Formats: sequence, structure tokens, C-alpha cells
Amino acid sequence: MSDQAAGKTTIPDKPTLEGLEGRWDAAWEEHGTYRFDRTKTRDEVFSIDTPPPTVSGSLHVGHVFSYTHTDTVARYQRMRGSEVFYPMGWDDNGLPTERRVQNYYGVRCDPSLPHDPTFEAPADAGDPQAIKKRREINISRRNFVDLCHRLTAEDEKAFEALWRHLGLSVDWSQTYATIDERSQRLAQRAFLGNLARGEAYQMEAPSLWDVTFRTAVAQAELEEAQEMAAEAQKAVEEAQAAADEAVAARQAEAATVTVSADGTQQSIRDANGNTATAITSDTGVLITMGPASMGQALSNLTVGDVQPALAVDGVELAAGIDADGDLVFRMPDGTEAANADGEAYTADDLTAIRLIFSIG
Repeated sequence: MSDQAAGKTTIPDKPTLEGLEGRWDAAWEEHGTYRFDRTKTRDEVFSIDTPPPTVSGSLHVGHVFSYTHTDTVARYQRMRGSEVFYPMGWDDNGLPTERRVQNYYGVRCDPSLPHDPTFEAPADAGDPQAIKKRREINISRRNFVDLCHRLTAEDEKAFEALWRHLGLSVDWSQTYATIDERSQRLAQRAFLGNLARGEAYQMEAPSLWDVTFRTAVAQAELEEAQEMAAEAQKAVEEAQAAADEAVAARQAEAATVTVSADGTQQSIRDANGNTATAITSDTGVLITMGPASMGQALSNLTVGDVQPALAVDGVELAAGIDADGDLVFRMPDGTEAANADGEAYTADDLTAIRLIFSIG
């Protein structure tokens, strides 16, 4: 007789998790485990405002991370005896939704066009390559809004499927959307209340206008765009600086140094014929010289000039002439330079100078 026939429960050798999420989701839904009880008094209720996620974006691990935190709070409050009001909403209103619809279907809203009752969504929707070949189609505002409702409904299903798979303890009978008819009516009624209390007014004033979508733009959206533009400009400047230094380094490597018979420096030119200039960056070429040649090279400095140099102990120095005409050595940051013994550097302590080449 088998264990099953004998009424015994067998434990599998290895536990399996396949289908676990769907099985428990169905059980919770059937028993109304997370259903909100509206008969409870206000002091018994713990209400959670998610707020609703934007369904026009793509789901990523950040969504899972943040909503897991919220769900932890909901479960904790239930264990304390509170009646938890935990709905799920969808933020499918505004420019993000319009942009997603425009890109997904390859259409553009043109308010000047009349409504076309026979309009059908393009067959190549969701295919960026095909849309790029045919270009965007201008459609009426009403047709465009219909596509917004259609696509957001599909996106909401994908979001709900993820949250259910994750096991969020949401009351799925309490869903709402910022673009649905109920939300529109609530917003209109709230505005009428503002109007009745004298809290709404009309005036002419400057506003931010999006020439692509032909609609007003919030100040927050403009500030975000400005921050993105500033970051992009900074990235361009950093890339240009890196490119300039790379060019200077290549020119320095191809430099031609001409010295006289006694070893003193006569002239240095790069591959493009540019002569050595004052320091412009830390990119250059080290020219090793003897004491006599070093002295000759430094004697050409004038007040205000800065000549990068390398001491025998490997310290990078900046040689210059002070107001009294004396040769002085400082650290690159401008502080006084001293060797390991605490004594000031002299020309005899140098082993090489760094030459910087102009670009172009």
C-alpha cells in the first residue's frame, strides 16, 4: 500500500518553488486576505498612500526595492491589529504618457485635425525601426487620447502582474488611475469647490510652453531639463579637456630637441612645429639635463614665469623668479618647497624640466 493510499503526507526530497506566487495570489484573492473593511472606524484604520507609480516607464529593481519597503510597513501594521487601507494606483497622466504613446505608435497629436472614427492603431506599433522608416503620423487629439487609454491599460496589466508575482499585500479591488474618468471627475469637483470658495482666479501671466506637445510645462520639469543640460555640458567640456591633453601628449612625444655642443638647450619643437610655451596643464615631456644646462634653461625665466621641474628625489617642483629676481622653488599648489632635510631646493637639486607644448 502506498503512502498516499494510507493517508500519509510525503515530503519531497527537494522543495519546489515553481508556481508558488500564483498559487498564493489566488488564495489571498479568494479569501479576501488583504481586502479593506470599510466598516472599521477611522482610529482603527492605517492608510497608505503609495503614491502611484508612473506606468509609462519601464519596471526595474528600484520599483521592487521601494515597494517592498511599503509592503513591510503594511504587514507590520496588520500584525499590530490595524485595518490597513493599501490600494494600488497608476500614474498614467501627463507628458510621460504622451511621449510613450508617441514613440510606441509612431504618431503625433495635431489638435487642428478632426476626429477620425475609422482610425486604427498602426500595425507596426512597438517597432522603432519600422516607425523610423515611415515617420510619424499626425492624428487628432481625440484619436491620440484613445491611444493613451489603450496603451496605459496594457502597461497597467504588466505592472499589476509584477506586483502580484512579488506578493505585495495590496487590496486589488481598490485600484485607481490618474487618467480614468473617476479621477477626472474628482479633480473637477475639487476645482469647483476651490472656485466656490474664491480660491481660484484667472489672470494673464508668462508660462512655460512645450512647442512639441503644445502644452504648458511645469517649473519642476524645466529645472530637471536644465540640470540635465548642465551635466551634459560638463561632460562635453571634460571630454574636450581630455582630448586636448591627449593631443599635447602625442605632440610632446614627437618633439625634436636641438642642443648645442656644450649641452645647453637651444630649441624644442613638436611634430607640428609648435615651440615650448608656459605651463597650461600637467601634460608635457621631461627633458633630463646636467647642472650647467639646467642653469642655462632657468636663467631664461622672467618674473611671473612658472617652469615645472623634477628634483633628484622625484618631487615635482615649480621654478620661478620672484620680485627680487631670485630663483625660487615651490610645490605645484604654491606652497614653499623643502627637501627631506627641511632645506630649500636649489638648481643643483634638479634633474629635469618639464616642457609644455601649445596645441594647434
